[in-house]
Amino acid sequence: MDHSLHGSASAHADPFAHAHLPPAGLWPELLCELPGLCYPPRINCVAELLDRQVAEGCGARLALAGDHAQWTYAQLQEHVDRIAHVLRGPMALVPGNRVLLRGTNTLLMAAALLAVLKAGLVAVPTMPLLRTRELAAIAAKAQVDAVLCAAALRADLDAVPDLPPVVYFGPGSDAGDGLEALMAQVPATFAPCDTAADDVCLISFTSGTTGVPKGTMHFHRDVLAICDCFPRYTLRSRASDVFIGTPPLAFTFGLGGLLLFPLRAGASAVLLEKLTPETLLAAIERYRATVCFTAPTSYRQMAALAPRYDLSSLRETVSAGEALPVATREAWRRATGLAMIDGIGSTEMLHIFISAAGDEVRAGAIGKVVPGYRACVLDARGNPVGPGVVGRLAVKGPTGCRYLDDARQKDYVCNGWNLTGDACEMDADGYFYYRSRTDDMIVSAGYNIAGPEVEDALLRHPAVAECGVVGREDAERGQVVEAHVVLRPGFDATPALAAALQAFVKGEIAPYKYPRRVVFAAALPRTETGKLQRFRLRQS
Repeated sequence: MDHSLHGSASAHADPFAHAHLPPAGLWPELLCELPGLCYPPRINCVAELLDRQVAEGCGARLALAGDHAQWTYAQLQEHVDRIAHVLRGPMALVPGNRVLLRGTNTLLMAAALLAVLKAGLVAVPTMPLLRTRELAAIAAKAQVDAVLCAAALRADLDAVPDLPPVVYFGPGSDAGDGLEALMAQVPATFAPCDTAADDVCLISFTSGTTGVPKGTMHFHRDVLAICDCFPRYTLRSRASDVFIGTPPLAFTFGLGGLLLFPLRAGASAVLLEKLTPETLLAAIERYRATVCFTAPTSYRQMAALAPRYDLSSLRETVSAGEALPVATREAWRRATGLAMIDGIGSTEMLHIFISAAGDEVRAGAIGKVVPGYRACVLDARGNPVGPGVVGRLAVKGPTGCRYLDDARQKDYVCNGWNLTGDACEMDADGYFYYRSRTDDMIVSAGYNIAGPEVEDALLRHPAVAECGVVGREDAERGQVVEAHVVLRPGFDATPALAAALQAFVKGEIAPYKYPRRVVFAAALPRTETGKLQRFRLRQS
């Protein structure tokens, strides 16, 4: 069965991405049930998102704003085109090559990401907090051919073995061969690569429950499809909108909400680094933002501070990344008068597929299926169940899971449905209610954290004999990472050692994954065959 919607010849001179797609029989069913989702056989998503806006007379409209600069659509286009020339010229890359991107939410990071796609290359965005070990795994899995990295984040990257050529950008980059210097030496216009609609343009990595990174592969038409579903029908984006928020552009939640969605609507976005609840509120006031994207934890903290700021410009606030507590949604409404938009999505599906806004919001529910998608709840045998029954959430639509060369594809896709790993139930009116994860993923403040990965980091400390990591419910963060640690002889279970273990983990893997709670134990519960019984740790 041919799962391609078009079958148009690939523009990729490097066939790696297509060669490492899952077997066709393991693809999810892809839907094209809305007229706007039927794209032509050949399309470059950046030509549609950016070049079209300029061609239609919107070049003077503000596209991106940051702490130190703001760019119109025409200025953004010029930056994108110059970077695309650098990629295809001085860096000698060819369509289909993979480019690892590493940077915080800045205008140049956004332009670099768009340039990779426009040039027919494949973007591999990585979160700024990732450490050397994690970056090395991603670079190896995607077999990246080049790297664009913010100079301020080079430390962990420099230690990655066998890394391909790196070009640095931003403050601290080399004045002679940094990205900005190279951009000044190339033409200001670049014709978009003539890509097929189903050429891979993005590999987004998700940690998974084992800590072994999974690359999710997305096409040019997938990038456009997410822009033509949730933001069009639920968020109802408009050209006058000013988008703002906290998720990194390397998160698909941030990539959509802070870059792709604004461009598709001809709107603008504010890109800021290291936002806190206080500075986000101040930025909303300063930039007169109308749409905010962040996690429930941030909204909970912001609700208490909201009266200090003028938030009258806000018309919609979007929450995703973890379950939204009813108390948080109510606190936000009391503080701002706004009915928060909840949403559930996944890196595999690229963005939100169940949500509700305005009068459609129902207390305790995530929402209904976003137009363009279908969803149901399945029992253990894979059969749909009726209202009020908790089961596995299954979804299909114009996007779907295609793992990069990964046997776990067969676990995520079943009979054409994408199984998201969420346990949900649906009511008689089609509203979905989140109940839990069906795996051992820890979701803390919007971040997915794999327990085994934290265990692996802890076990590299000389004091740790064995350990087990689970999620513990937390009123503020949803869950926190809790480590149960058995010490080696000669080490004492002290608060000082607990702090030392926490600091050690922060140095080994992304700091947000560190165990906020350390419990010292004489032994861990295991089965007769030696398997760790995490459920008993959760019950303790």
